Amino acid sequence: MLEEELRQAAAVLDPVPHELRQLALEAYALHDLDARIAELTFDSLLDALPVRGSGEVPRMLTFQAGDLTVDVEVSGDGLLGQVMPPQPARIEVLHGPRPGARLTADDLGRFASQAPPAGPFALRLRTGSDVVVTEWLRA
Repeated sequence: MLEEELRQAAAVLDPVPHELRQLALEAYALHDLDARIAELTFDSLLDALPVRGSGEVPRMLTFQAGDLTVDVEVSGDGLLGQVMPPQPARIEVLHGPRPGARLTADDLGRFASQAPPAGPFALRLRTGSDVVVTEWLRA
């Protein structure tokens, strides 16, 4: 009973903003129940040795889901990546509720986007009937 009174008080004194509630609903709608999660196995920010130089060094990421590997380079110029083993794929760059960039991997598994992701992002890959979603990362 106390919990219900606290919930009602919080709803009156500090309600959840409508925009946040809508974001939560839309994020749930994006959830692929059959998608496999591609685990981050390499992140150059964490795993690589520091490089000397004044230029911007691209961030290198590797995701693994079973026998599927996705290598991604993130820089100020955009995304560059490859699906291994090489195969065509449809790729969507997820940014939350906004529609993400839609990319296509060629027969060698290569894909590119000239728009760098802003904020948290993930990739959703569709290879044939298989759907793989990467972990979410901050660009």
